[in-house]
Amino acid sequence: MKKGMLLFLLVALTALRVQAGDGMWLPLLLKQLNEAEMKGLGMKMSAEDIYSVNKNSLKDAIVSFGGGCTGEVISGKGLVLTNHHCGESRIQSHSTLSKNYYADGFWAKSLAEELPNQGLFVTFIVRMEDVTKTVLENVEEEMPENLRQGNIERNIALLRNSAQRETWQEISVRPFFGGNQYFLFVTETYRDVRFVGAPPASIGSFGKDTDNWVWPRHTGDFSLFRIYADRNNRPAEYSPDNVPFQPRHFLPISLDGVEEGDFTLVFGFPGATNAYLPAVALQQTIEIVNPARIAVRDRTLGVYDKAMRADRQIRLQYVSKQARLANAWKKWMGEMQGLEAAGAVAKKREYEAEFQRRVMAHPEWKWRYGNVLAELEARYKDLAVYLQSNEYATEIGSRNIELFQLSNTLSGYVNVLENNGVEALKGRSDNLLKYLEGFYKDYRPEIDRQVFAELMALYMSKVQADLMPGIAIEQATEYGKDYNLWAAELYTGSMLNRGDLALQMVRVKPEDFISAVQKDPAYQLARAIVEVNAEKLAKPVGRIQQEINRLQRLYMEAQMTVFTEKRFFPDANSTLRVSYGQVSGSEPRDGIRYQPVTYLDGVMEKYKPGDYEFDVPAKLVQLYKNRDFGPYAAANGKMPVNFTGSNHTTGGNSGSPAIDAHGNLIGLNFDRQWEGTMSDLFYDPAICRNIMVDIRYVLFLVDKLGGAKHLIEEMKLVHPKSGK
Repeated sequence: MKKGMLLFLLVALTALRVQAGDGMWLPLLLKQLNEAEMKGLGMKMSAEDIYSVNKNSLKDAIVSFGGGCTGEVISGKGLVLTNHHCGESRIQSHSTLSKNYYADGFWAKSLAEELPNQGLFVTFIVRMEDVTKTVLENVEEEMPENLRQGNIERNIALLRNSAQRETWQEISVRPFFGGNQYFLFVTETYRDVRFVGAPPASIGSFGKDTDNWVWPRHTGDFSLFRIYADRNNRPAEYSPDNVPFQPRHFLPISLDGVEEGDFTLVFGFPGATNAYLPAVALQQTIEIVNPARIAVRDRTLGVYDKAMRADRQIRLQYVSKQARLANAWKKWMGEMQGLEAAGAVAKKREYEAEFQRRVMAHPEWKWRYGNVLAELEARYKDLAVYLQSNEYATEIGSRNIELFQLSNTLSGYVNVLENNGVEALKGRSDNLLKYLEGFYKDYRPEIDRQVFAELMALYMSKVQADLMPGIAIEQATEYGKDYNLWAAELYTGSMLNRGDLALQMVRVKPEDFISAVQKDPAYQLARAIVEVNAEKLAKPVGRIQQEINRLQRLYMEAQMTVFTEKRFFPDANSTLRVSYGQVSGSEPRDGIRYQPVTYLDGVMEKYKPGDYEFDVPAKLVQLYKNRDFGPYAAANGKMPVNFTGSNHTTGGNSGSPAIDAHGNLIGLNFDRQWEGTMSDLFYDPAICRNIMVDIRYVLFLVDKLGGAKHLIEEMKLVHPKSGK
């Protein structure tokens, strides 16, 4: 490998100073990089207790849940704990108005009552290893990006074929530090995962949008599932003959609770961070990217909120859709405010000035890294020409209008019919039918029509005219920019709004349905927007982004070479990570001091009977009045609900276990504090806090509210602080 690459990796493994709480660390490297600091914060375990390939360790209890969340195994019978919002779509899919598990809660009384979930899976990490040298073999720095990537992909393919694994295991290879380093992961994926229990949504999403990303928080954000395996304890598709999975390790549960300063470890699969971007990228996030995304979702969510408050059936149908849009929408607002309040752009500029000073004083660095920031600045300037139009077009064309989403999915079947013929389409008709049944089950054309009217008005005013299709301009002109009229005509004339007709046609003759789809006015408009987006926006943006990625890889190498006193963690990329910190309150603004723990008292203070966000079941109110908390109350006699810590988390950490100094479960990560949501881009240890459900609140709700004591009996409850 090149000298610069060797120095890069040496710095990655030897620099040892970092602010506690900052970072999402590879468990494989904890002993080298983090163990001493973690013990200084109060950890009693060893790094090998957390990650080991030679013995059972904490990593054997951690799963990627559904590919977008984290879960943890909490019993010897494969019981998995994750967030309510991670299981929400499954809970909702099993619910009807007559059996409303979403609104009323659900607790399987036996294994036989546990509910299968088509398509749901969990993945364990068996082992990971550094394969940088192999992946970057025959990869030269001066190579064009496409040739470089081609060589890397060939090397990865060879690795996948040659890596040691069992027949039921899988291999993946992922880049780190912008593609300067690569790790291989051996995984096991279980695809028979059944719904076991969840509290009513009024508890699982208490506070809904008002409290989302906000502290103090009072949410019981959890749900329970169970992994099933074949008779050999190996992965298997769903079968009535499958049995509960027996894990290598499951997490004992501490009843001792938390105090400020207690060590906390969050173990999970964080999705994406960009901690090492240049200042110009943060500036564009604040000024262009987030405002566009927020503006679109403001309008969509306004339509959803009004409809959901007015109709219980719509609320049930749209709760998962609304949550998916609202979560990022509110996060983006907090992210902008946090970046501005922290002066993140100015601090990045100061960092870059020091970087440039050091580089220019060192001849070898000057030759290699001297122009990297200037080139990044120029490429982001090129990107800015397209950025606003791209964000509006992507949000509107692909993510917010359901009829457009349907059309984009159906385009794949159109391609099958056109390119492979009728028989090929018939071979996919079962999948088509299942998709349409799921779509129409929760689709309300009258709501989507309102969303269309709102968003097309935004599209026509915010996207550059030369970057939108002629059909959109023509139709907007034809209707005199009366977007409600345009929506009414389009939705009335579209066959795709007739779910009963669409399903009947697919059952009888799928090729006739797909042929009719091609002529449908809504389909034609949707595809025109997407195709023009792809040609006039995605292509130039992609070309510029490819060059930015190359420069960012060089800049990442440069930072780690130049700042030898710093320690760098790889940005999150949905691979297994550890973050560590302590139970901690915060002082995010002048005159405000947040305590780190909330109690059931706060739930009752916010309680509003019949309110969409702040209602709770009558039984919970009665349990509170009777102080009937069982063995789960804190030493002060109160029922703890949530707590905050200084762990660095992001999306994907939803459902991650909060683990104490001894390796026991103390909480369930589910959110971040509003003032620190910019931590994906800029971590400030003074105010960035993750929010967790206290595990005692989970146990209390399972036992006292749900009456599911048989689930408690599966778990191992411990008192580590008293040595019991």
